[in-house]
Amino acid sequence: MSADEGDVQCYALAGARLDNWLNRSMQIRMSDGRTLIGSFLCTDRDCNVILGSAQEFLKGTEPTTQAEARVLGLAMVPGHHIVSIHISSGDSTVSETMD
Repeated sequence: MSADEGDVQCYALAGARLDNWLNRSMQIRMSDGRTLIGSFLCTDRDCNVILGSAQEFLKGTEPTTQAEARVLGLAMVPGHHIVSIHISSGDSTVSETMD
């Protein structure tokens, strides 16, 4: 397999992974301590993420508690501010941490 074929296969796998995440509930922890929860709509080459029906939870409040959430609606999260991402599906959660 040539280097070009390997790149194509890698991009295809990444695209399939993103397709599976579409419209799924996503929790993003940001570098300033805020947490955003919303539906994953899209991303770009700079790793910015667009969430639909997003809610914001401030530092120190866990989204699983009855903390007051601020409704944002459609939100763009800059990729360089993302610390971790958790994707929820009915029976499993996928977590990824950005370094």
